[in-house]
Parts: sequence; C-alpha cells; structure tokens
Amino acid sequence: METTNHPPRALKGAIVSITTYLVLSVVKVFFGYIYESEAVLADGFNNTTDIIASVAVYIGIRVAALPRDAEHKYGHAKMETISALVASLIMIAVGIFVFFSSLSNLIEGEYAEPNPLAAVVALVSAFILFGVYRFNLNLSRKTKSLALKAAAKDNLADALISVGATFGVLFAYFNMPWMDTVLAVIIAGMIIRTAIQIFLDATHQLSDGFPPHLVESYEETIERFERVKEVREIKGRHLGNHVMLDVTIAVNGELTVDEAHELCDEIERELDERHAVESVHIHIEPI
Repeated sequence: METTNHPPRALKGAIVSITTYLVLSVVKVFFGYIYESEAVLADGFNNTTDIIASVAVYIGIRVAALPRDAEHKYGHAKMETISALVASLIMIAVGIFVFFSSLSNLIEGEYAEPNPLAAVVALVSAFILFGVYRFNLNLSRKTKSLALKAAAKDNLADALISVGATFGVLFAYFNMPWMDTVLAVIIAGMIIRTAIQIFLDATHQLSDGFPPHLVESYEETIERFERVKEVREIKGRHLGNHVMLDVTIAVNGELTVDEAHELCDEIERELDERHAVESVHIHIEPI
C-alpha cells in the first residue's frame, strides 16, 4: 500500500513552535539579564535550542514530503528522523555549556538575587508552552507525525522547566538566592536529558529498531483471518512517520491467485484501520 504524507498540517505545528520559541527565548534572555535570574536565563537558552530543533523538524517534514526519485525509491521520510538527530546533538552541546557555567557560579558562590518579576516571565512562559504542547500533541495524533509527537514532548518538558525557573526566582526572593543557580543547573540537566532521549529515539529508528509489542498486536490482528493458517514472520521498521511491515503468512495451498490477492488486500486494510499501518508487503507460503 502507498504511504500518505500530511505535510501542510504537520508543518503548522512546527511553525507554531518556531514562532513561540523565538519570542520566548528573546524575552527570557533579555529579562534574565535585566532581572539577574540565572534560572530564567538558562530557560531562555534552552528555548534557543528549541528554535533549532523546531526548524529541524520543519525542514525534515518538508523534505520527507518530497516525491520518490531515482535514488530514493522509498521516498525521503527518514529525513524527519535525521533532522531530529542533528537537533538533539545541538541541544546536548548547549545544555552542557549552561550546566557547567551555572555549576561554576554555584561552586564559586557567584550568584545574584533575582528580581521577583522574573518569576512572572517564567510562569507566563509555562502557560504558553503548555498550550503549544496540547496543540502539537493533538496535531501529531491527526497527522500521525512522529516528529511532531517528539516536538510535543519537548514542549511539555519546556513548560515544566519554566515552572522550575519560576520557583527558582521565588526561592531567591525568600533569602535563598543560591536556589536560583541550583535550579539553573537542574534545568541544564533536563535539557541534556531531553536531548539524549531524542537522540536515542532517532538512532533506534535509523537502525531499524522496532517495538516487539507492536509486532505482537499486528500478529493478533492477522491471525483473526480464517484463511490465515499461520503467521510465520513479521518484520517492522519506521520510515519517518510511517510503519512499514514485511509479513510472511501460511495459507491453504489450494487458494487461487485471486483469492490470495484478495486476502492480502483485506489484511492490509485491517492493519491500516486498526493500527494506522499504511505500507505492508505480504509474502504467502502454502501450508
């Protein structure tokens, strides 16, 4: 079965993320310096890496939507995964920089008491990012875009990071200015953790890793067909936001070619309707 892309709708989520992070990063970095809040400043730097990640998602979705050509018989869908991999490496680099910079200030005792207004900036940012998270999560479900789903997870993590920055400023207001720096270190750690998770997910897909529990669910669906006597093998892999399956089934050797072809079509439709699997190659063997 032919795969189906959803570039116009999926791109909308990437554009919303880029715009939001662009505005929030400028606001947070500016007020982080003005109000002397390391937590808000670290949060702002985190959002600058999110701009890069969102741009990578945007480019990945655009390229993934390109038609097949002579050198890409399976299309360009893996560009989404590759762009996520590149973005994760950039996020790790920035996270490490913020982590060691804040840790150095903490060890040397070089921290200032932030202005309480910095907490307002961080809290408003948290609400905005949670809204973007809900938008991208719903859109990823409609378009079946794994890249947008990952972006939504990043949006939620950023919302929680902004909440942490809010508490950092409030702690400093209650005569614990060092807490602002401590939370800046924690925020940097969360940046690195999120980036590593994205990196692992991307490399897992690029190496054709596939969850065993999904294979089991596909097998259960195929076994419901009366004319399928045995499911001998199922191999799955991700191609961008699509699942591709190679299935080997055993049937009665007396089936005609037309009957076998009809059975394959029925299995493909069922896998598409139940599991959103749009590309299935079925090999039939006589039992």
